[in-house]
Amino acid sequence: MRSALRRVLPCAHWLPGQNMRYTPHTRFDNNSTLTLHSMNEAETKFTIERIESIQRRTLSLACFRTTRHADFRFTPGHYARLGLGHDSDVVWRPYSIASAANSGHLEFQITLVPGGAFSELFAKAEIGDTIRVDRRCFGFLTLDQLASGGSLWLLATGTGLAPFLSIIADAATWARHTRVILVHSVRHAAELMPDAIDTAVSHLPESERQRLSVISIVTRESAPDALGARLGILIQSGALEKKAGLCLDPSGSRVMLCGNPEMIREVRQLLKDRGFAAGRRGTPGQFSAEGYWQR
Repeated sequence: MRSALRRVLPCAHWLPGQNMRYTPHTRFDNNSTLTLHSMNEAETKFTIERIESIQRRTLSLACFRTTRHADFRFTPGHYARLGLGHDSDVVWRPYSIASAANSGHLEFQITLVPGGAFSELFAKAEIGDTIRVDRRCFGFLTLDQLASGGSLWLLATGTGLAPFLSIIADAATWARHTRVILVHSVRHAAELMPDAIDTAVSHLPESERQRLSVISIVTRESAPDALGARLGILIQSGALEKKAGLCLDPSGSRVMLCGNPEMIREVRQLLKDRGFAAGRRGTPGQFSAEGYWQR
């Protein structure tokens, strides 16, 4: 649990906690959060929320929104544990929170994996269905892991974009950094989410939105205005810096990584070779990373 990658891989095997109890004697409060009333609420480890919307963007990619318990708190960049299933058969998985910290609901992105336990349950989910949300939030992909100042590079593959949507929606991001470069790498153009990025920053002043640069990467087909190679190759060749119009160096750059483990390993090493230091607890650095492999 000490590195971002090692911290998240075991999540694919998490099971419901032994002390997580659920009772059928429940009711909806204000037509939103399903609250457990048959036991002391402080004893429960999760709340029962309701799926408000599902956007199936491709056969394997979906975005969804749930209700949010009034007591649930998180920092942009955190992930939540979500549970689907019935009683003792609940399957738990970690998903980064894509919504703003002050939003009244929670938003997530999911890659549906054939044969994946959570994926198969979600594929059958409908609007109005219930979903468990752990009362705690997790992760270290937060701004306090980085030294303030300079340009902030947010490098994501696939649904690794989710925590960065929450981060760019947060006013603290723009107070700490002069520019933000959001890089989203996917295999196919249909997996890009420019609409989600636009929505995340729609509430910000124009002066701050102008400080955001979005770079798209599509690796398995050509796409207009998108780069076409892996992130690691683009960093090594200098093509990513050329596209951004900025140098990627530890003196003026801060970097966050979120995505598949292979990208994390490759880019982490490239950053270290350039003199970047990872943030540690109590010691902000020049980069931080969170990897995942969901099923």
